[in-house]
Amino acid sequence: MARTEPFPRTSARPAWQTRRVTATRPADAELVGRLVRLTPFTPDDVPELEQAIRRPEVFAGGYGGGPAGLPADAAAFDAYARSYYSGGPSAMPWTVRLNGGVDDGRVVGATKLGDLDVDNESAHIGWTAYDPRVWGSGVNVETKLLLLGLAFGHGFGRVKLQADARNERSRAAILRLGATFEGVLRRHKPRADGTWRDSAVYSVIVDEWPSVRSGLEARLAARGDEPVLVEPSS
Repeated sequence: MARTEPFPRTSARPAWQTRRVTATRPADAELVGRLVRLTPFTPDDVPELEQAIRRPEVFAGGYGGGPAGLPADAAAFDAYARSYYSGGPSAMPWTVRLNGGVDDGRVVGATKLGDLDVDNESAHIGWTAYDPRVWGSGVNVETKLLLLGLAFGHGFGRVKLQADARNERSRAAILRLGATFEGVLRRHKPRADGTWRDSAVYSVIVDEWPSVRSGLEARLAARGDEPVLVEPSS
């Protein structure tokens, strides 16, 4: 007696198994804009980075785990930065430098394109901090423009950005970039003081990228071509 199969056999594979992955990890190469240059982070950058961001006002909003995460001295910051900006197959850390003007090449911050998931075509821009003297200068706008362009130019379809839910300044800045608010991850990660942080999550997807890019470019154009200057500390 012939054996019958409960379901017909087929050589076709499910669509999810045959989907062509378009994302690839970008090369570790310098990104150059009008106001900033992003150079792949190296430990040699740490002393200049410490001068730029080891400041209470930088950690106050939630960066590095919040105020309690502020490294006590240069040695502590060195250990912190080497860990926080570690690279690898799924992480691309960058040092942010000014481009042009009297402060050309000066380190003013750091950031990372991380959580690179080429199979799901997703990435995360975060771990970002700048010298307070360049806040509102256009540095963040162009940094995000360069990193979003890098991600979408290499086939990624979604880029996440997030901030401590209590950090209204950072949350407003993310919205001004053109990102969409997705929600709040409750009790997402511990702060340096042991309390638990809620994270506000935003994203830009590839379908939105042309509009977001135009908005960022318009903001930079409105600022003008003058290089960013770092004012002396008072």
